[in-house]
Amino acid sequence: MADDEIDLGALSDQELVEQMHDDLYDGLKEEIEEGVTILLERGWTPYDVLTKALVEGMRIVGIDFRDGILFVPEVLLSANAMKAGMAILRPLLAETNAPKVGKMVIGTVKGDIHDIGKNLVSMMMEGAGFEVIDIGINNPVENYLAALEEHKPDILGLSALLTTTMPYMKVVIDALVEKGIRDDYIVLVGGAPLNEEFGQAVGADGYCRDAAVAVETARDLIARRHNMLAGKA
Repeated sequence: MADDEIDLGALSDQELVEQMHDDLYDGLKEEIEEGVTILLERGWTPYDVLTKALVEGMRIVGIDFRDGILFVPEVLLSANAMKAGMAILRPLLAETNAPKVGKMVIGTVKGDIHDIGKNLVSMMMEGAGFEVIDIGINNPVENYLAALEEHKPDILGLSALLTTTMPYMKVVIDALVEKGIRDDYIVLVGGAPLNEEFGQAVGADGYCRDAAVAVETARDLIARRHNMLAGKA
């Protein structure tokens, strides 16, 4: 493949960023690590590397995933490449208190051990600049409540792949209502058997049919919430 013969260090900043978008698209982990390192060595801030190289590259991946041009295995490769770049940037971003788009707690509900969809959403959200706390699979209400208390996220993501575990999403949301904290969080639900109507029926703020839609929905609802808090809506 011709890509692995490209000398990334010989490219201009703009060429390198565009090449990194291509490398993310192709899921080339080592090239992404090298590109991130080169940009940092050239004096780029960690936040600029994140937003201009990684987030923008994953945005392109997300669009093609949404439109059926890319499929789950390819997007997982892209997301893993992005994760490798993030591993370099994360400690640097923490040091500089770089702004985050928002924070999300996500987990698969009690009785359900499926995690591919959840993992994909986590990686795509992280690729879009969100901080993601993934609490794993088979989560009872208590796990969600503990994670919300500990991490104080903007968004709670509930995932299920079985029709038998879908109803547990309502159990979690009802628990938030009972505790008087439902309005403190944006609640997103997703999973193969779900649909828009189900999302509304259980009281979620949004139903996300795939990871690309999850990112778009999260961004939209975060922006809307910020506007409301600022008294603009």
